Amino acid sequence: MADNNRATLISEIRQRFVTEYVPATADKYDSRDVERLQQDDTWVDNFLIWRQDVVDDTLKMIDESFQWRKEYAVHDLTESSLPKGLLDAGAIYLHGYDKEGYKIFWFKVKLHIKDSKTQFEKKKLVAFWLERYARREHGKPLTVVFDMSETGLSHIDFDFVRYIINCFKMYYPNYLTKIVIFELPWIMNAAFKIVKGWLGADAATFLKLANRNEVQEYISAEYLPPHMGGNDTFKYSYPPLVDDDFQTPLCENGPITGEDETENKEEIDVENKEGADSNEEQVISLKKVNFAEQIPKPEECDKLDSKAKNAKKALTTFKGPLLHISPAEELHFGSKETGEKKCLIVLTNVTKNTVAFKVRTTAPDKYRVKPSNSSCEPGTSLDIIVSLHGGCAASLQDRFLIMAAEMDQCSGTGTQELALFWKEVPRSKVMEHRLRCHVVESSKPSTLTINDNTFNIPAKTSGDLQLQLTQLLQANKRLRERIDRCVWFQQLTLLLVLLLVVNTTFCYYLLYTQRS
Repeated sequence: MADNNRATLISEIRQRFVTEYVPATADKYDSRDVERLQQDDTWVDNFLIWRQDVVDDTLKMIDESFQWRKEYAVHDLTESSLPKGLLDAGAIYLHGYDKEGYKIFWFKVKLHIKDSKTQFEKKKLVAFWLERYARREHGKPLTVVFDMSETGLSHIDFDFVRYIINCFKMYYPNYLTKIVIFELPWIMNAAFKIVKGWLGADAATFLKLANRNEVQEYISAEYLPPHMGGNDTFKYSYPPLVDDDFQTPLCENGPITGEDETENKEEIDVENKEGADSNEEQVISLKKVNFAEQIPKPEECDKLDSKAKNAKKALTTFKGPLLHISPAEELHFGSKETGEKKCLIVLTNVTKNTVAFKVRTTAPDKYRVKPSNSSCEPGTSLDIIVSLHGGCAASLQDRFLIMAAEMDQCSGTGTQELALFWKEVPRSKVMEHRLRCHVVESSKPSTLTINDNTFNIPAKTSGDLQLQLTQLLQANKRLRERIDRCVWFQQLTLLLVLLLVVNTTFCYYLLYTQRS
C-alpha cells in the first residue's frame, strides 16, 4: 500500500509539473532535467521527502532547482570549464567516509578567500563536486565537514555559506546527513547562530560542533588528518581529481590465497544446479576457483554451498547499458562473530558483443576478487567471488567499482589483449557502477528471538521501515498542527465568551443605573 501511495504521488508530481510549469517556461529549464524527472523515481521521491509529501511545495522546489541547474549549467560542468587555480587550491573536495559509511565533503575554510570576482566560479565548483557525486552514487547522502582550524573573521563569507546550505535545502534534497563544524572559534559564535537560522528548525539538528576530542564520534581516525587527531596521510593535490581511490585488488586473475596457506588446495565448483536438467546449452558451466584454504568439514561444505546459492538469488539488479549487475547496491559481509567472508557478484552481458570488465576496490589489501579483470560473452552470465583476506573485516567505508566496456568482435580476450584494450578504450565508452559494503552484525538469533516469518509475516526491509517511519513522523506532525489549531480555536472561543460575558454584564449595569 505504501509503495502505491509513493507511485501515485510521483505520478502526480510529473503530470502537474508538465502541465503547470513546462509549457509556460520552456526556455527556463534544461531539457535533460525535464527528461530525467520523468524517468528517475528516486530523484522525484527525494524532493517529496524533503517537502514532507506536500505536492505544491515540492513542485515549487523542483521549479527553483531546475532554474538553478540551468543557470549554473550543471550538466555541462567539467574540469576544463573551471579555473585551474580553484582546483589547485584544495579548499573543496570529496575524500573518505564517516563512521556511517557516508562520503565526506570537505571545506577547508582557511583556504577560502572572499572575492566577489571569483564568487560565481567558486559556487560552480561546489555544484561540480555535488553533481559529480550525485551521478556516481545514485542518491546516497553525504556528510559535510567545515574545517575551521586556523580561521578568523577574515574567512567568514556569509553569501558562500548560505549558498552551500541552499544547495542541500533546495537543489540536492535528501543528500545531507550532517554538517560537522570542526574547531569553531569562539569569536564566530554569533555567525554560527545565523547559519543555524538558515537551516531552519528541523534542519538545525544536522549541525554538529566538534573539537579535536569530539570529532571521532562522527569520523574515525582513518579518515581524519593529523591536526584533527587522526592518522590519514592523504594530502590534496591536483591533477588528477580526488576520487574514491579505487585500486586493483590483490591476486588479480590468479588464485585467491589465504594467510595460512598450506599444501592443500581445493577447487570449489560454483554452478547453477537448478536449471541443469532443462537445457544443457543454457546451463552455466562449472566455474572453478582455487582457494588455498584448509579442507573444510562436510557440514561446512553444505553451508558454503547454501551461501553460494543464496548469493545468486539477489533481490535487486542494476540494469546498465552493457551489464546487468546483481546485487545492485550492497555486498553483505558478516562481522567477525558471524564469519560471513564471501560475497557473489553476478554480471550478465546484455549486448551483442563481448564486454570487458574489471573490478577495483578502495581496500585492495583486505579483499580478493576472482576474476577481477576478464570478459563476458554476449548473452551469458558470469560470477565474481569477493572474499575477505585472512582475519580482515569488512567496513561500511569499503567500496567496489565495476568498470565495463564493449569490445570489437575481432578483439582477443587474453591477458595481453585486455591490458591493451583498457589502455586504448576512451573513458566516455566505459560504464562504471559502484557497490558499497554492508556489515551484518548477527545472523544467529538467540533462542528467545522470534523471526518475522514465524507467523508468516513478510520480512520488512530497511527501506520499508524508513518509509513507514517517515510517514509516521509526517502523520505526527500533521496531528500536532491540528492540535495547535484546536487549542487556538479554543482560546479564541474562550476570549469571545469572556467578551460576551463582559458585554452582557455592562448592559445589565446600564439598565440598572437607568431604572435607579
